[in-house]
Amino acid sequence: MKFRPLHDRVVVKRLEGEEKSKGGIIIPDSAKEKPQEGEIVAVGPGARDESGKLVPLDVKAGDRVLFGKWSGTEVKLDGQDLLIMKESDIMGVVG
Repeated sequence: MKFRPLHDRVVVKRLEGEEKSKGGIIIPDSAKEKPQEGEIVAVGPGARDESGKLVPLDVKAGDRVLFGKWSGTEVKLDGQDLLIMKESDIMGVVG
């Protein structure tokens, strides 16, 4: 992918949701909730503080992260459905 996010933005690929419920019932695509977990594909260079100094991001490509249900902007790049969001929309790194 030839896309580089700017400033403190990251590109996230959603991880697939569960196909079955805990009771074993298969969930159709139309009833699935969008997962709130994803893998970071690309990160921007960082934000600038008040003095103009570059502050690098805490996350890196390959990190698995949790984010808010309505976080980010959905985009399609190279045939992939991705999210672009600010680092502040990420709640934490998994694992």
